[in-house]
Amino acid sequence: MNAINRQPPAGFLADRLLLTADRRAEAIREAGTLQRLVLNPLSISDLEMLAVGAFSPLTGFLKHADYERVVTEMRLVDGNVWSMPITLPVDRMFAANLKEGQRIVLQEPDGHLLAIMTVEDKYGYDRRREAREVFRTEDDQHPGVARLYRQGEILLGGFIEAIDLPDHRPFMDIRRTPSETRSIFADRGWKTVVGFQTRNPIHRSHEYLQKVALEMVDGLLVHPLVGDTKSDDIPADIRMMSYRILLDEYYPADRAVLSVFPAAMRYAGPREAILHAICRRNYGCTHFIIGRDHAGVGNYYGAYDAQGIFANFTPRELGITPLFFGDTFYCKKCVGIASSKTCPHDSSHHLILSGTEVRRRLSAGEPLPAEFTRPEVGRALIDGLCAKRKRE
Repeated sequence: MNAINRQPPAGFLADRLLLTADRRAEAIREAGTLQRLVLNPLSISDLEMLAVGAFSPLTGFLKHADYERVVTEMRLVDGNVWSMPITLPVDRMFAANLKEGQRIVLQEPDGHLLAIMTVEDKYGYDRRREAREVFRTEDDQHPGVARLYRQGEILLGGFIEAIDLPDHRPFMDIRRTPSETRSIFADRGWKTVVGFQTRNPIHRSHEYLQKVALEMVDGLLVHPLVGDTKSDDIPADIRMMSYRILLDEYYPADRAVLSVFPAAMRYAGPREAILHAICRRNYGCTHFIIGRDHAGVGNYYGAYDAQGIFANFTPRELGITPLFFGDTFYCKKCVGIASSKTCPHDSSHHLILSGTEVRRRLSAGEPLPAEFTRPEVGRALIDGLCAKRKRE
């Protein structure tokens, strides 16, 4: 069978992959008789996303037919929009000993059992072709392409039965599943919710986008990604301190929810923007903010390519409405945060710091301008990075 059998409605949630207590005990017994596969950080993250329904409508790793259509058309075989290959790569030696229909155990490096997978398909693929189609480049300096080139030559596809979620997961107090965030929104009476994706600290420009969007909807989900990221990205634990401070001090408590997004970062720009939107639909959002260079890295994508890709799909088939925002900045002449759509002044009046400059200043312990970052947030970032260096 394919990842799903029929095209479900856009709000469908495939959140029944975690086994019930009786079935879990049975699966643990069965696991003792099965061949085991140790997963890498990306696959561990993908498995959690599958298990909780964040990757709905997927119920497992992509089979060959779904993989081919996703790579070429950004759709599953059944027609559902899906922009990124969610695959399980293995080396040829491991794959050679597997037969279709065989069940294998997926586990973490320490032996923690995660799932039993029914191997419904195993297939080779062209990594350079996937790089061109998905990342728009074959350059191995791109972090997503480099990871793709390092992975196994064979892909396994099939349904998973989740025994447990990954061990030692951080931020458990706000690591909410799609079912849990949907329940929170319903309890608060929110009919419309806007989601905000970030892997960076939230600066004044980000805050501006969120609050403009919040004027249009009932509630805001601040949903920082805490899965695998580049080594030079600010660590998730330090970022989380800054998010908590910002929401406590500057957001209405009854209009905003902070919850972590356990996905790994793929740095796929436009395609990943579609994936992020679909995932936020699964978490219960009706709208999703797409700003400048969403999910981008380096100079591989145009500033607004991640907005342009949405023209290929309707909000109805995506199940979520994107909200597009231009470049934002502090304008010294406007004396406030503005955007390229609202500010009439030239760039000499604009305060814009690159990500590289922000990281340099934070690492050096230099305060960021209050016009760029709330002072409390800047201090928390500097203190967090300083403490991290001492631990190392």
